[in-house]
Amino acid sequence: MTNAQTAQPAQPARIAEAAPPPPMRLRELVFGAACAAALRASARLGVADALGDEPMAVDELAAAVKTEPRPLLRLLRALSCYGVFAETPDGTFTHTEMSRLLREDDPHSLRDIALWCTEPWTWDAWPQLDEAVRTGHNVVEGLYGKEFFTYLNEDAPESAAVFNRAMTTSSEQSAREVAALLDLSGSTSVADIGGGQGHVVASLLDKYPTMRGALLDLPRVVDNALPRLVEGGDLAHRVRIVPGDVRTAVPVEADVYVIKNILEWDDDSTARTLANVIAAGGPGTRVVVIENLVDDSPSMRFSTAMDLLLLLNVGGAKHTTASMLSRLSAAGLVVDDVRPVNPYLHAFDCHVPG
Repeated sequence: MTNAQTAQPAQPARIAEAAPPPPMRLRELVFGAACAAALRASARLGVADALGDEPMAVDELAAAVKTEPRPLLRLLRALSCYGVFAETPDGTFTHTEMSRLLREDDPHSLRDIALWCTEPWTWDAWPQLDEAVRTGHNVVEGLYGKEFFTYLNEDAPESAAVFNRAMTTSSEQSAREVAALLDLSGSTSVADIGGGQGHVVASLLDKYPTMRGALLDLPRVVDNALPRLVEGGDLAHRVRIVPGDVRTAVPVEADVYVIKNILEWDDDSTARTLANVIAAGGPGTRVVVIENLVDDSPSMRFSTAMDLLLLLNVGGAKHTTASMLSRLSAAGLVVDDVRPVNPYLHAFDCHVPG
């Protein structure tokens, strides 16, 4: 090796550049589907999992994920424009902070979220967004002749499985932050309303070893509750699992009710859920509502996109701060505090008056 070669400084991997001027940016935005499709393809192919800590040549990476090298290079180059993977001057590719989030083994993995947001039904629904905006109603029932979750479970079981994994991932990651935020000292019981597999109640029971808990959700959901909460689990003796529809009744008494990411249906369903919680708890009960907001949040691009997706699939909506406060007050709750849980979630800490 010559002195000139040894004196060459290491070249940094190329990363996404600064925002382009408006005409170029708009052209990029209208091709947003290409970026989403590239992320989906990368996740399905397992590219991030195959790429290790050292740079890899495209041929080597293609062999690992069983693709043709030349199309894989095109896919990686497209993603690297957005900071997902990075191409080095010698033509190899390396991980970036974002591409690592597509790995299955990353503790903060967003692989299942990326798949869920790009499932086949989304490509049918997005082109009809103008119709949903005109009518204010979902388009999925018109597309498939069934309510969204009925369609998923009956006609698209693979997509339903992706949904379940994505919700599990999201719940696991946020439940610890919810538990860290909430001070429930002085309370003896907590109910996780519409709590899915029970990540929030499990995290709170870990934090408060003498507290008892309850998990309420639809029968098919609680049938898949965390192993820790069911018979034989370390928390089973402290938690009650209740199958039911929160919009119909809340047959659970507790000092504190946590309602996370379920007040996104139509206003009537939201009002009935809150009324049922208030009736179950009675005066003095603490109610903590945790939601994504489409305003006053660092994650507005994500939350506003999810808001539109909710319009398409179930006719629901994410809330603004004002709309959430309005619905809580209309239900008869007194809002004591509003705090961010993380960049994506806010907690509305309330109590039942009287």
